[in-house]
Amino acid sequence: MVTDSIWLESPPTTTPAIAECLTEAGSLTERLMASGRHFGIHVLFQGGNTALLTEAPLLEIAPQAILYARHVVLLLDDIPVVVARSVCRIACPQWSCLLDRGSQSLGYTLFGGLPALERGALHFSTQQAPATLHTLASAYTAATTLAARRCLFTLHDAPLLVSEVFLPELESLA
Repeated sequence: MVTDSIWLESPPTTTPAIAECLTEAGSLTERLMASGRHFGIHVLFQGGNTALLTEAPLLEIAPQAILYARHVVLLLDDIPVVVARSVCRIACPQWSCLLDRGSQSLGYTLFGGLPALERGALHFSTQQAPATLHTLASAYTAATTLAARRCLFTLHDAPLLVSEVFLPELESLA
C-alpha cells in the first residue's frame, strides 16, 4: 500500500546541521558541495511509479495514478545523507528528459538555466514508517523519524515535485 505523510509550512525540530539544510532556500546540491566533501549521487530507481496521495493533486493526476519517478541518494564522502524522490506526470515532455540524467544532480538544472522555471514554497514533514518516503530512506538508516521537505517546480505549466528526506548522518558531514 502506498502511504504518505502530512506536509506543513513549518519545519520540524531537528539537529542544527539538518535544520540548516532542511530550510535551505537555494540549491541543496550547492550547499552539500560547499561542505568540501566529495559529493555524489546514486540513482536508486527511475521509471513508472504510483503517486502518493498528497502528490496526486499537486501533479493534477488521479490518486494512485502512475507517474514518472526518479529516486536517488545524495552522498558525501560516499556516505548517504539525503534520499530524494522527484516525480512528474508520466510522459511529461518538460520533465521526463530532464529527469533522465544518470548520476548528475537535478539541482544543477533547477537552480540555473531554466528562466521559465517557477519554484513554489517549501513544505516539511516528519517521516515515520510506514510512509513511503521513510521506507525509501530506511535502507540507509535505522532512524525511526526523519525530517523531510518538498517543493513544487513548474515549467511551462508542467509540475515537478521534489521530496527530500534527510538522514542523521548529514549532521556530522554537512
